Amino acid sequence: MAASKQHKGEGHRQRLREKFLKSGLSGFHDYEVVELLLTLVTPRKDCKTAAKSALQRFKTLPGVLEASAKELCEVEGIGPKNLLGIKLVKAVGDRYLEQKLIEKDLLNNSKELFDYLYHSIRDKSRECFNVIFLDAKNRVITTETLFEGTLTASSVYPREVVVAALNHHAAALIFAHNHPSGDPEPSAEDVAITRRLVFSCRVVGITVHEHLIVGNNRYFSFADQGYIARMNREFDTQTQND
Repeated sequence: MAASKQHKGEGHRQRLREKFLKSGLSGFHDYEVVELLLTLVTPRKDCKTAAKSALQRFKTLPGVLEASAKELCEVEGIGPKNLLGIKLVKAVGDRYLEQKLIEKDLLNNSKELFDYLYHSIRDKSRECFNVIFLDAKNRVITTETLFEGTLTASSVYPREVVVAALNHHAAALIFAHNHPSGDPEPSAEDVAITRRLVFSCRVVGITVHEHLIVGNNRYFSFADQGYIARMNREFDTQTQND
């Protein structure tokens, strides 16, 4: 009886793998994606129940992928060993999209930027402030998360941004952070932070091209809405008056 159940489980795993190799994730339910990831390092145990429990707790597939190791281990059937597949696929996806940006001109390749940002920060439960460092030809040098937590004017330090930019020999920057609420509309703090950063970077000759706030399948662009240009005009007026 037990041997029969084990054999049936093995057959189910094999069918999932063959289905993926044949047509990718087309036709997969989200819980089947999680189940497939769990089976990568779970020798014989059935993973369907654990996968469904994870989806029930974290609501969405991105929610499962973004969950911490501690949170995942609180789901029955998921432990320190078999969560490897879940954490690995998220890390590989992040690195793949990040490296696709390297040496790209993001001012003319915005899709890669949005793909990267939507995948890497939109579903995080905490606010993350990312900086994309560009060379003099606006090609990506690298990306870095500089601040995490509730972002306020007192918690985002322009000096650290400028030092990081100089260390990377960056000529220009793009800022991006997420709103865990899903609403990308900027707060007064967001505007204040952006203004301080634009001014601080201008002092050392570094251009700020953009600040994007990423929400739930939406984003707010400080450049598109005229904020960046206005802040640069304010800086020019202030320095002329000085």
